[in-house]
Amino acid sequence: MAGDVPLLTDHYFLRTKAIVERHGDCEVTYAVFMRRPVLFTPRLAVEWLEAVAKERGTRFRIELNYQEGDWVGAGEPLMFITGSFVHLVDLETLYLQKLGAACVAAYNAYTMCVDLPQVGFLAMDARHCAGAEMGDMMAYAASVGSAAARKANNAKGFIGNATKATAHYFGQDRGLGTMPHALIGYAGSTLRAAEMFHDCYPDDAIVVLVDYFGREVTDALEVCRRFPDLAREGRLGLRLDTHGGRFLEGLDPQKSYAVLERHCPKAIRGYRTETELRYLVGTGVSAAAVWFMREQLNQNGFDKVTIIASSGFTPAKCKVMAFSHAPIDVIGTGSFLPESWVETYATADIVAYDGAPRVKLGREFLLRR
Repeated sequence: MAGDVPLLTDHYFLRTKAIVERHGDCEVTYAVFMRRPVLFTPRLAVEWLEAVAKERGTRFRIELNYQEGDWVGAGEPLMFITGSFVHLVDLETLYLQKLGAACVAAYNAYTMCVDLPQVGFLAMDARHCAGAEMGDMMAYAASVGSAAARKANNAKGFIGNATKATAHYFGQDRGLGTMPHALIGYAGSTLRAAEMFHDCYPDDAIVVLVDYFGREVTDALEVCRRFPDLAREGRLGLRLDTHGGRFLEGLDPQKSYAVLERHCPKAIRGYRTETELRYLVGTGVSAAAVWFMREQLNQNGFDKVTIIASSGFTPAKCKVMAFSHAPIDVIGTGSFLPESWVETYATADIVAYDGAPRVKLGREFLLRR
């Protein structure tokens, strides 16, 4: 771990380390902060710092100014790190990498869960992460945001994720999920894919993708009729993943407006941005699409069949689903990942040398109060 630092840290930190070793070490205190509001998600960074300190035979005093999952304002010091300048100076690059993106992802996850407290979320971000280390960081972040939402308004939050490696963050021993589009293509029909799945996993609930052939309603009802016991027991779910290039079967703009007029007219009568309108009545998995699927299921006696929605469920889309009261049971999402990476940049500045306060001009707000 510590042996990798020279390969991964910024070179000017290595040069500073050599200079301080030659001219004399001192104790320093770093203040770590971010330029936007976040949820405090420090565990991975702190554990890494403690492990490196142990390897180097030194100790760092790490003062967390907030509890894990707390809201922190822009520019507020998240934590202070005190220790040997020689041993801390080359670590900044790496502990900031483990902190910034996690804090923003946790904030996004919290927002989504708070807006839709009755909905369970499934973290499906692994395929969008830049490697396993980022996958671990994002799963941790989603779990922190989810826990904060449960504390804030008893939200269901994240019920699990897609991979076994990070399932422990959600209290699971394995990843969750049933079938990708690839299985539907292999089977040749949505119904046959469901039959194949049930043959291999007869004791498991089934979540069936229904958009492969563009017959979401037709294929959904066919599967429900094939497995009436599972449907009646609430052990059958339908995943809506219609892409943004077309409407869900049976809908167009006019019919989409009509669906929302029947169920949540206020959602379409106020001022809405272009993006909000797309989420309400546009192509893909819109609020109208979810309501329409629920209508068709209920009218055919399948009111216990659950709806799992995916495809671009960002914090903004979740807000639209909230004010349209879309009847979603579970959302599969990776969109709690930071959309704008520049917002994830955590920064550290030394604010004291051998106990004497000193910081670069303009960063006095980081000094201890």
